[in-house]
Amino acid sequence: MLIPHLVSRILLALSILGIPVTLPGHSHGASYFEDGFLGLSQKELHEKLGIPQAVRDRKSALRVFTYYPITDWSTYFSKLVSPENGEDVYTFSREGIDIRYSFSYAVDPNDHSENRLLTVRLVDIEFSPAVLISRLPGLIPEFHPSTDPTNPAFRSNIWVLLFKGPPSSDARFIVREPGKEQLDWTLCYQLFSMQGLPDRLPTEALIDRVEISTQSLQLVTLQQRHTHERIPNPYSHQFDKQGPPLKPSVTSIPVPKYAE
Repeated sequence: MLIPHLVSRILLALSILGIPVTLPGHSHGASYFEDGFLGLSQKELHEKLGIPQAVRDRKSALRVFTYYPITDWSTYFSKLVSPENGEDVYTFSREGIDIRYSFSYAVDPNDHSENRLLTVRLVDIEFSPAVLISRLPGLIPEFHPSTDPTNPAFRSNIWVLLFKGPPSSDARFIVREPGKEQLDWTLCYQLFSMQGLPDRLPTEALIDRVEISTQSLQLVTLQQRHTHERIPNPYSHQFDKQGPPLKPSVTSIPVPKYAE
C-alpha cells in the first residue's frame, strides 16, 4: 500500500510545481487519427454532432439493419440488447447527395459495469445516389486521402483500401483481430462499389459507401495479399497519367507438319 500512496504524493507535488504529468492510456477528448471520430467516446461524439436522428441494430452478418427512432431506442430497445450493438445514425444532404453516417462502438471486455464506456471503432458512410470516387473528398469533410503516389493502396473487385498517416498504439483498443498487440494499426478508408470495379480503376468509378476504420498494413501485405491487390494511389497526381494496361502476350500454337 506504500507504493500507490508514494505515487500519489509524487503526482501531487509535480502538479503543485506546474510540471505536466502524462498518464498511460488513451485520453478521451481526442481521436486516434486525423479523421476526428475513431477513439471518441459516445458522449464526445454526441457533443460533436448532436443527438443522433436514429439508432440501428444489425440483424445478421449481412448488411441487414433495423432502425429505431432515438426516443424509442433510449427508453426501450437499448435495454433489450447490449449497448454496443446500437449504431448511432446521422443524416446529411450535401451537394444534392443524401449521406448517412453510422457509428459502431467498441467496449472494454473487462468492464462489466452497467454503463460501459462506448468508443467509436468504425464510421460507415452511405451515399444515395452513388457518387464518383473523385467527389468523395468534397462530400466527406473527414476524408483526406494522401496524394503521395507511394501511399499504400489496395483493391478487390468491389472495394479500394487506402492507408493514411502513422500508426497509433492507442487504436489497438478498438481492434478485434487476434494478436493485435504485435501489429501496428493505421487509419484506413475503404471505398465500396456495389456495381463492381473494372480491371483498370477509373476516376469515374461509382462509390456507394465508405468505411473509416483502422487496419494493419502488416496484416494486409503478409496474410491478405491474395485478396488485396496492390495498386497505385488513385488520389495521387500521377494516377491519371498511367499508360494503358499491358495486354497479355499471345503465344501462337505451332502448326504440325506432316510427311507427304
